[in-house]
Amino acid sequence: MWSNESRFQLHHADGRVRIWQKLHESMHPTCMSTALQAGGGSVMVGGMFSWHDLGPLIRVEQHLNSTTYLSMVADQVHPIMLMAYPNGDGFFQQDNVPCHSARIVQEWFQEHEGDFTLLR
Repeated sequence: MWSNESRFQLHHADGRVRIWQKLHESMHPTCMSTALQAGGGSVMVGGMFSWHDLGPLIRVEQHLNSTTYLSMVADQVHPIMLMAYPNGDGFFQQDNVPCHSARIVQEWFQEHEGDFTLLR
């Protein structure tokens, strides 16, 4: 299984607005656009998949730090790995962002190393 998290912008927020207008249309209402404060918001989700299975899409409600990530691993990843690989022969891969490589997360994986193998 492989996992990752991603943040999605709810509205286009690169700061660039492109409008095609003719000279006499410069202040016409159809040539104006509204602006959203603070970019309009975003949503962060985490998920996991493998060749054989697809895990649930998990909405990350808080800032993603080592504690939040550890909760995701313990509550979501671990049960799915046990279900998908009941013999303990599964491999789990994550990237090395700081919250994944935090000491409390690595200690949790060491405590559960018989359930599946964490790829470095």
